[in-house]
Amino acid sequence: MDFIKAATQPDHPPETAWFFIFSDHQILVLQEKDNSPVIPCISYRTAMEKGLNHVCYIGTYKKIACYCAQAPKPPVTESMGPDFHPVNFRSLFGKMDFDIFWIAGYARQIHDWNMNFTFCGKCGTKTLKSPKEHVKTCPGCGLMSYPRISPAIIVAVIKEDRILLARGVNFPNKKMFSVLAGFVEAGETLEDCVKREVFEETGIQVKQITYFGSQPWPFPDSLMIGFTAVYDSGSIHIDPDEIAEADWFTRDQLPLVPQKPSLSGQLIDWFIESQGQ
Repeated sequence: MDFIKAATQPDHPPETAWFFIFSDHQILVLQEKDNSPVIPCISYRTAMEKGLNHVCYIGTYKKIACYCAQAPKPPVTESMGPDFHPVNFRSLFGKMDFDIFWIAGYARQIHDWNMNFTFCGKCGTKTLKSPKEHVKTCPGCGLMSYPRISPAIIVAVIKEDRILLARGVNFPNKKMFSVLAGFVEAGETLEDCVKREVFEETGIQVKQITYFGSQPWPFPDSLMIGFTAVYDSGSIHIDPDEIAEADWFTRDQLPLVPQKPSLSGQLIDWFIESQGQ
């Protein structure tokens, strides 16, 4: 990827820059003739004239400056113009260049930090943003606040020739199944989290937990840490607060599942390939 992260502002406002503009859970895009969404690449002056707030420099992509920012108050189409369309950020997955999508994810995380740590969470004093790195320091008590990262495990559980898949209660696509996932708790190892989450959500005990890979997942600030595991004991008993349905599936009977390049899709592809040997 040709994206270089940075926090130090350019010496002069750039003639052209990528602007990742957010409004709550939405991001502003332009629509090309084929209706594909694109991130605005406009002049810095034009962007400022539209009244953007909380503008923050995040680096360069192919030597072009990148910024995240907060859209003016709604209605956005009136303040930004009819060419700008607010869309659900998550809906862009798979609909645009993956480099741009992942930069947008990074921009989302920096934007949330820039918005959420305007004031110190300890004493309430207004914070100061460092010109050299993404950190905000409280001039009152000295508390330093960096962009938040929330670690979460995601695991493919295998039982002979079958994989454990579940349909989450909050999945946007109600037909979609995926591997199990959950957030790491304080004082917990990643392996312990795998065991706990699988058992809490499905009643299954696992063993032979093996690291698979990791992926930033900016919804809003997760770091997904992938594992594979082998069934040890138990039968499926779902947690209805988290899981709508769970079952074992062979490679030839998979339901609708996530695709690459998501880590969940990679884990499922790994299972398919392992069963083809």
